[in-house]
Amino acid sequence: MMMSPTLTEIDDPAAAEDRRVALGFVTEAFAEAILAGLESDSFAHAAIFAAFQELVSIYGEEAVGQFAEGLGERVRQGEFTIAQRH
Repeated sequence: MMMSPTLTEIDDPAAAEDRRVALGFVTEAFAEAILAGLESDSFAHAAIFAAFQELVSIYGEEAVGQFAEGLGERVRQGEFTIAQRH
């Protein structure tokens, strides 16, 4: 019987290439949505919502809730910032 992965396994370095490729697909979809006239924040909210739905379907509410609790600090530390800070 195969066990379900735990959410912490997303930090597995072996999956880094898959995550890089996946980010490329999401970035392309984001650009296409903006070219189609969608506001970037609308697409971003929808993408986050879809991502959390998928994570919950894989890992369950409790694991994803624990993961989400750490996101605030990661945002404040600049993990998701792509532009240089002034």
